[in-house]
Amino acid sequence: MRVAVIDVGTYSTRLTIADIKDRDFKILYEEGHITALGRGVKKTGLLSEDGIKDTLKVIEKYKKLCEDYGVQKCLVLGTEALRIAKNREKFLKELQKLGLEIKIISPQEEGKYAYIGAFYAVKPQGKVCVIDQGGGSTEFIFGQGLDIEEVISLPMGIVNLTEGFIKHNPPTEEEIKNLLLYLDEKIKPVVRPVDTLVGLGGTITTVAALEYQIYPYDPSKINGLTLTKEQIKKWFEKLSRLTVEERKKIPQIEDKRAEAIVPGIAMFWRILENFGKDELIVSDWGVKQGALISNFVLRGN
Repeated sequence: MRVAVIDVGTYSTRLTIADIKDRDFKILYEEGHITALGRGVKKTGLLSEDGIKDTLKVIEKYKKLCEDYGVQKCLVLGTEALRIAKNREKFLKELQKLGLEIKIISPQEEGKYAYIGAFYAVKPQGKVCVIDQGGGSTEFIFGQGLDIEEVISLPMGIVNLTEGFIKHNPPTEEEIKNLLLYLDEKIKPVVRPVDTLVGLGGTITTVAALEYQIYPYDPSKINGLTLTKEQIKKWFEKLSRLTVEERKKIPQIEDKRAEAIVPGIAMFWRILENFGKDELIVSDWGVKQGALISNFVLRGN
């Protein structure tokens, strides 16, 4: 059976199309775009007109791709921005006009999908913490093997961190100092003893692409790469000194990601510091692959 998952995130909207057969799957096509649906939502409580318009435009394209690929079942998922937006019904009604129903998942379910996707991608050993960094929230998922023990969701992601702390271009020393203090304060209570850290999301995969000089982006070259704390810190320091316009000139950094990447990298650096770890494993797979595996492979189609 041919299936698809569309992940409508706070910062990006992504598609995976796959064939499912005998409790196994083969990914046929993937695409992702930064649509910034949740820009400003933590401050105003509302999805912006531009965010709604851009996201719907991408989803419409994905629907056409699903039709072209002969997709039989399409699962559409919404996360943090749609969990909290007061005007989400406006977005949902527009989505219905496209003939699509969306399931707005809880942080616990989002964390479960992220963990399963990352586990299948990189097969981490021992006690594991998967960090799923999004635009509006970050999930810390603890487990061993495929057994998930705890999901902790912090309502901070690259969008609200950027909006909350970065007012200058490039950021000032004071802004960086306040950001790092805030991150340490929020991360410390989450720390648990683990053997392996796995990072996923557009920020950490971009850092991996930068460090290993991968361009154009290739998921198969990203899954399983290791980044050290010093490598992550190096890219944080380098990119925080550049303007948004200068970051955009670096091939591995998408234009829209250039404005929000610094707080994202800062978070992973401080996570490693607070967990007392020297490295993490990078996963390109996350919520949408985990949702595909959970709903169509493990459950049967």
